[in-house]
Amino acid sequence: MAAYIIVQIDVTDPDTFEVYRAQVPPTLEQYGGEYIVRGGVQEILEGDWPHPRCVVLKFPSMEQAKAWHESAEYEGPKALRQSASRGNMLVVEGV
Repeated sequence: MAAYIIVQIDVTDPDTFEVYRAQVPPTLEQYGGEYIVRGGVQEILEGDWPHPRCVVLKFPSMEQAKAWHESAEYEGPKALRQSASRGNMLVVEGV
């Protein structure tokens, strides 16, 4: 069953974040991940959305999504993201 990583993010260091963005796609491919949403215009319809950027990643399974997040390949880019932004991330099974 597909799984989705959903990220709310506020970029605090745009230059470092651009380095991160360039490094992520090859790490996703190894785990069957793909971008569904990568930034873009967003409009809050209900409730609070505390961060101005949204990213949605799709993986073939929850296991592959979590394996990517904890992988050696993503370790360096993850550290860049964490130093250049703040936000929330979750993984959820699809239907």
